[in-house]
Amino acid sequence: MLLLIDAGNTRVKWALPDEQAVPDTRLSAWLRMESLAHDALDTVLADWQTLPVSRVLISNVAGDVVQQAIEQRLAQAFPALSPVRFRSTACVAGMENHYRFPEKLGSDRFATAIGARALYPQQELLIATCGTATTVDIVSSAGHFEGGMILPGLKLMAESLAKQTAQLPQVAESIQVSQPFADNTDQAIVSGCIHAQTGAILQALQAREQQTGQPVRCLISGGAAPYLLPHLQGKAEAIPSLVLTGLRVVAQSHPELFQQ
Repeated sequence: MLLLIDAGNTRVKWALPDEQAVPDTRLSAWLRMESLAHDALDTVLADWQTLPVSRVLISNVAGDVVQQAIEQRLAQAFPALSPVRFRSTACVAGMENHYRFPEKLGSDRFATAIGARALYPQQELLIATCGTATTVDIVSSAGHFEGGMILPGLKLMAESLAKQTAQLPQVAESIQVSQPFADNTDQAIVSGCIHAQTGAILQALQAREQQTGQPVRCLISGGAAPYLLPHLQGKAEAIPSLVLTGLRVVAQSHPELFQQ
């Protein structure tokens, strides 16, 4: 059994893929999937100890402390296993990494690109991942990671103005695209943050379509995706867990990673 771990800046997701199923956007491709905060990592040990795991693949962008915490729990649950750390390189699973320094690309962004490409092969893709930061990345129809942009995430933008961030979801849902100009400060801040995020995504989408002369499929993922999706004018579709999907593709494409 394969255990996949996606350690992001605020949460850790882990999943068990159904290795007999074709990767798709539905939960049917997964036997189990969980998400927890960094400070709740102790709770995974009881779950992991019951699983017949034979391989582990980790993407971690949360730093050494989180990596060490994950590895400690893995060592307790599966003492005979050596987990594999996924890192960005020049080419993995058929995806060419055109970052100037390929190894500097965040492993989550590269895994996301690989996952999106597996779901929508031979298509021009724009992938917006909306979490602590928002990244907007391009994958060409030829399977090349072309690069992208990084901006503060929706919550981080709102927090920088110190206004009602605890109520961000409720306020965000009340904003209408047709009425972007709010008559109170809290909604004005959230409206500005939402339209800054969606404006960046839509501008990138338009720029890529003009650059290539081809239609571009826009995918959105991440914790803030539900709040941004209604404001993207029907030009994006939500796809969950793209990092885990990409890790699954990597594991299937490169069994040599797990050779001791």
